[in-house]
Amino acid sequence: MVTMLTMRMKILIIEDDHDLRDSLIQTLEDESFVVDSAIDGELGLYRAQEWNYDVIILDVMLPKLDGWAVLQQLRSSKNATPVLMLTAQNAVDDRVTGLNLGADDYLAKPFHEKELVARLHALARRSSGVAENRIILGDFAIDTAAQQVFKNGEPIKLSVAQFRLIAHLATRRGQIVSRMELAEAITNEEDTAPSNVIDVQVHHIRRRLGKDLVQSRRGVGYYIPLEEAKA
Repeated sequence: MVTMLTMRMKILIIEDDHDLRDSLIQTLEDESFVVDSAIDGELGLYRAQEWNYDVIILDVMLPKLDGWAVLQQLRSSKNATPVLMLTAQNAVDDRVTGLNLGADDYLAKPFHEKELVARLHALARRSSGVAENRIILGDFAIDTAAQQVFKNGEPIKLSVAQFRLIAHLATRRGQIVSRMELAEAITNEEDTAPSNVIDVQVHHIRRRLGKDLVQSRRGVGYYIPLEEAKA
């Protein structure tokens, strides 16, 4: 198992094959991704338009709406979420069609889970504008590959949810991020987290990293300032 987590990785899988979908969900959840899924193109399009995802894994052959229709409607509505298409082994025409419609990458079946995870990391980094696996914030370094935060080179233990939250804020440094967006980044649709989950997680982060790294704007959300963070 590859123990990696790239920043705010929330994935939508649109795949009608039950066994493949369950396998993908298990693989990505084992890697600490937040995963939602849809069994047909119509439901997948709805979820892709209603919630924020870092990458969409989209099969070509789907009931109700095929992958091409889903991709075309997403791009027509100005939804720029990176899309990784799943295609048949030698379906060159499928890959060309997908890229022309706005797909960001493709993966031919069957594929190895390590390659899938690596491609998801690359797409998320490209989309967020973060080319490297390490984000420097003053005395702090966020290593998105190791899922670890360091202060002056020393590792600081955070829960998976706390790491997702701080990494999400780091990729939007200087921007105020709403509690709703942060909650979406660290949970999936089946989670029944309490309404104050973000405030609780920020409280724990401040206890471990210091009170100045994560700032709040009352009634709006949280942010990491553009200037260097101080402990």
